[in-house]
Amino acid sequence: MAPIDRRQQVIHAAAQSFAMFGYKATTMDQVAKIANVGKGTIYTFFTNKEQLFDQILVEVIQEMKNIAHREVHQESSFFENLFRVLDALLEFRRDHELLVKLSQELKDFGTLQAKAGLDKVEKVTSDFLARELEKARESGEIRDCDPQVVAFMMIRLYTALTADWSKLHEPLSKDEIKSYFRLFLMEGIAVTDKAG
Repeated sequence: MAPIDRRQQVIHAAAQSFAMFGYKATTMDQVAKIANVGKGTIYTFFTNKEQLFDQILVEVIQEMKNIAHREVHQESSFFENLFRVLDALLEFRRDHELLVKLSQELKDFGTLQAKAGLDKVEKVTSDFLARELEKARESGEIRDCDPQVVAFMMIRLYTALTADWSKLHEPLSKDEIKSYFRLFLMEGIAVTDKAG
């Protein structure tokens, strides 16, 4: 029989607790109970709840990085890769119980740790997009631009079209979202004067 990895057992239990109760309501007692260990066992690995939460975020962020790298295909264009990566990351974020709970906690209670955690997750997405934008700029696929600003705007636009829009309207299909992305980011909405 393989030895039990108590540290991983604690991390797994804490992830469950944070996903069920949120950051604010999770206690080390709950984590110990879910992990079926004594509270002292938790403290042999983590000095406090914040450190445990940070470790879980590190694992979530690594999972997101793996997804993003998996979705980038060298033979595809920047925009084809962009749509695949954004679809996969936002689907992951939408379906990941911890991230859903943190979003809800931030909205309902304004918990600073929930905001900080979500900000870390968004930064990873933004940094990844900025690196891909830089590559696309260097290869001549896109115009000269500030990759950080454009990455930020891409995330905001995608979030607006996928989540915010559907709060008041019928949700857009993936094809409609891609169409608006092309319109705003690739073509622009201005009618160009052919004479001028």
